[in-house]
Amino acid sequence: MADLIEHLREGLPAEAILTDPDVTASYANDMASFCTAGAPAVVTLPRTVEQVQHVMRTATALRVPVVPQGARTGLSGGANAADGCIVLSLVKMDRILEIDPVDRVAVVEPGVVNAVLSRAVAEQGLYYPPDPSSWEQCTIGGNIGTASGGLCCVKYGVTAEYVLGLDVVLADGRLLKTGRRTAKGVAGYDLTRLFTGSEGSLGIVVRAVLALRPAPPQQLALAAEFPSVAAAGEAVRQIMARGHAPSLLELMDRTTVRAVNAMARMGLPESTEALLLAAFDTPDPAADLAAVAELCTAAGADQVVPAEDAAESDLLLQARRLSLTALEALRPATMIDDVCVPRSRLADMLEGTAEIARKYGLTIGVCAHAGDGNTHPVVCFDPADADEARRARESFDAIMALGLELGGTITGEHGVGVLKKEWLARELGPVGLEIQRGIKRVFDPLNLLNPGKVLDA
Repeated sequence: MADLIEHLREGLPAEAILTDPDVTASYANDMASFCTAGAPAVVTLPRTVEQVQHVMRTATALRVPVVPQGARTGLSGGANAADGCIVLSLVKMDRILEIDPVDRVAVVEPGVVNAVLSRAVAEQGLYYPPDPSSWEQCTIGGNIGTASGGLCCVKYGVTAEYVLGLDVVLADGRLLKTGRRTAKGVAGYDLTRLFTGSEGSLGIVVRAVLALRPAPPQQLALAAEFPSVAAAGEAVRQIMARGHAPSLLELMDRTTVRAVNAMARMGLPESTEALLLAAFDTPDPAADLAAVAELCTAAGADQVVPAEDAAESDLLLQARRLSLTALEALRPATMIDDVCVPRSRLADMLEGTAEIARKYGLTIGVCAHAGDGNTHPVVCFDPADADEARRARESFDAIMALGLELGGTITGEHGVGVLKKEWLARELGPVGLEIQRGIKRVFDPLNLLNPGKVLDA
């Protein structure tokens, strides 16, 4: 330990090295339940690329594992510390280095908060679409690490679509530059995509070139109340099959609607079995909403309420953004699943999840990015009740098994981390797992970067 601290001090200022056990313990884990976390030996808070390189060179020389962290808003244990590790927190590297309205790119450090970047580019008439629910806290580095999404994915896609180039510090301290800042480019293997979603297991992102878009018109939204999730699922099918391009298409089940009402008293229809929210940011959003309203009615909606202006739209969307917080208020703890299925199987996923909730005697609310099939079943439980905690974990696994059975994937945007390692192996299969482990060994032969996460080397 003393040798490690001495080496770190050779290239880091005193304030960038934290050793007090009470302080370092606060960096031990992210927001996921049921994920083991160790005790870090030290927490480092570099401000420059050179300081990150020094940390990695020290780690390689002394064979000390390194766990990179951002804001620790993750939901899979991907930022959890390992015993005796160096926690490499990148939150102090928080500069927006450039916003270029001609090339439509932003160059940022990994600690920039998503909402800060979004507002900064909006001031120049530009738009950075990825908007995870935690956008007011989560960092761009963390978003890149998990290839996170958000409410706008149905039209604009996930973080991976916006990462053009990266500067990455490798395990041995070398600096690798990937990608481009041009509108087009296909030179060599796409290492940028490889690092995006790798959860810090291949290298440390220290700079990112991000694609921007022109700011869209103000969106308008509607809410449609359905008597069954099957009817809501059919509405989603028809909206997408008819070629509509909503900027948002979200679903909340009955449990979620009631939880939001209980917390925020928003007056949402508690009689509904499924509430579908749709929004358009097209030049004539009212016309698009009218067409979608007809499809919802034809699919069996009891009521369709279009917003009359931006303020009403924001109120509807606020209900969706409050979903996770409201469900967390129902029980002392939650496990938030992240299963993505084909849009055509969305209703099957929700109905299957409801059956799992009944089987295990638990409250499980579902909110979903319906437009891309990404569901977030939220298992609510009391960790102090051993039997209830066991049932919660078993129900979580049952939900992931259901997702794979329906032709889906175990994670659409939260990542694998610790929580889903076993399930990743099932999804990839033996050949896929072998290839991915080989890639890990190329970039991190000593298995120092975020060991024990995603997959074992």
